[in-house]
Amino acid sequence: MAGAGTSRVFGPALLALATLAALPVFASGLAELARVWMTPEYSHGPVIPVVSAYLLLREMARDNLPPAAPRRTLPGVALILLALLVGLFGTLAGIPDIVAYGLILWVGGMVLTGFGWDRGKRHWAPVLHLVFMLPLPQMLYWKMSIFLQLISSEIGVALIRLADIPVYLDGNVIDLGVYKLQVAEACSGLRYLFPILSFSYLFAILYRGPMWQKAVLLLLAAPLTVVMNSIRIGVIGILVDRYGIAHAEGFLHVFEGWVIFGLCIAILFATAATLQRFTADRLPLAEAIDLDMTGLGRQLLRVRSLRVGGGMAAATVFALVASVFILTFAPPIAQPSARTSFAAFPADLGGWSGRFSPLDAETEAVLQASDYIMGDFAHPSEAAPVNLFSAWYADQSVGSGIHSPEVCLPVGGWEVVSIGALPVTGADGVPVQVNRAVIQKGLDRMIVHYWFAQRGTRMTSAFAVKLSVIRDGLMTGRRDGALVRLTTPVMPGESDADAEARLMRFAATVGPILPAYVDR
Repeated sequence: MAGAGTSRVFGPALLALATLAALPVFASGLAELARVWMTPEYSHGPVIPVVSAYLLLREMARDNLPPAAPRRTLPGVALILLALLVGLFGTLAGIPDIVAYGLILWVGGMVLTGFGWDRGKRHWAPVLHLVFMLPLPQMLYWKMSIFLQLISSEIGVALIRLADIPVYLDGNVIDLGVYKLQVAEACSGLRYLFPILSFSYLFAILYRGPMWQKAVLLLLAAPLTVVMNSIRIGVIGILVDRYGIAHAEGFLHVFEGWVIFGLCIAILFATAATLQRFTADRLPLAEAIDLDMTGLGRQLLRVRSLRVGGGMAAATVFALVASVFILTFAPPIAQPSARTSFAAFPADLGGWSGRFSPLDAETEAVLQASDYIMGDFAHPSEAAPVNLFSAWYADQSVGSGIHSPEVCLPVGGWEVVSIGALPVTGADGVPVQVNRAVIQKGLDRMIVHYWFAQRGTRMTSAFAVKLSVIRDGLMTGRRDGALVRLTTPVMPGESDADAEARLMRFAATVGPILPAYVDR
């Protein structure tokens, strides 16, 4: 879709119009970015577009090509159309993360359309850098977070033991005897991993050296962050043992984190200086990292003489059509009908007597559930109680969403011995499936049944839950859902089958009343 350039007067105006026309399509994605940028893990987000703009202006200054009408804009327009479709899909499904991903595609399409294919394809690095401002999909985020917590805990405890301090690791809880330190999400390494990955990417671009050395600098980010964060945990444990719990809380805890972040940056610089020893030129570090900013202002002013073609006009029309469609047909979020609050859940269930307890504030903050229940139900004829936990979410497309026990159980030190689907008889006599897990910690052993209650449907796959949220968001506007988990210990002298039979008896009792709290 090559076209003659429009006048310089209309070029900037058409670019601005194309951008404004696309805003309704990507509005929910921008709102989601603003929300996640307020969290510690993604607090570096606002810096990313600024750095990407710097990289783009830097590349333009190096090319120093005269203004020209874009040629071969069809690939850019096609990418813009794809981005708008992704934005439409994410908006209609109510999944703002998808909209945010589409926004990056749109930026790439605008670069290709504004510059033309031959020039625009040279600017892939600044566009790709924008990926570092996006939140990870929640399923991936939690799996990474739990994995890094466990790795950080193991290495941190090893360092504490090197200091001849007796310590016991229970999942992600470091027991020093007098004090217990929990390696929570903030200490998993993700808080440092994302900005360090972004910095390493920038470092690799600015570094003057062969491609293999750039790859080393980029790939160093993840292991460096994990190791340094583990050292932080180990040092905190040693300081707490020697000088008190204040070194695990408040200002000192945050300050120690900034020290580790600074050390990570220093190690990247030291690595770059070392790699220069293996290059023919052996540049000093000040020259090996190319921070030249000459001519950036001049490139920024070139927007006044921007020439655009028919491709940008087509992109504007597509964006206007998509925005009108969104504003006209986007369905409102449907509210679940007549759901009963867990506050009204009965404590007496056919001989089972329940005792409810709230979660601690930190766990509640991580859970982010709209409503939840935690209770132990005992029966006079049963050898042990059954724990009922359920978390209900009014909207599973935003925030943390449902956390699968398969991911979260290892954090408490429980080893998942086995896990799989188990057919059981539902409250209405119809066969249904639940997830059955056997978990063990030391000599303690437990049987766990859990499932996902999704708008009248019982599911066992977390991935299927995500797909159903997207489908029902598009079809009905409803995105509510719940997790239900039943747990009972295997008592001394009992078999797994005995404990499971107890759990099944309680499930048969509680099953008929649960839908009023989780499925409507």
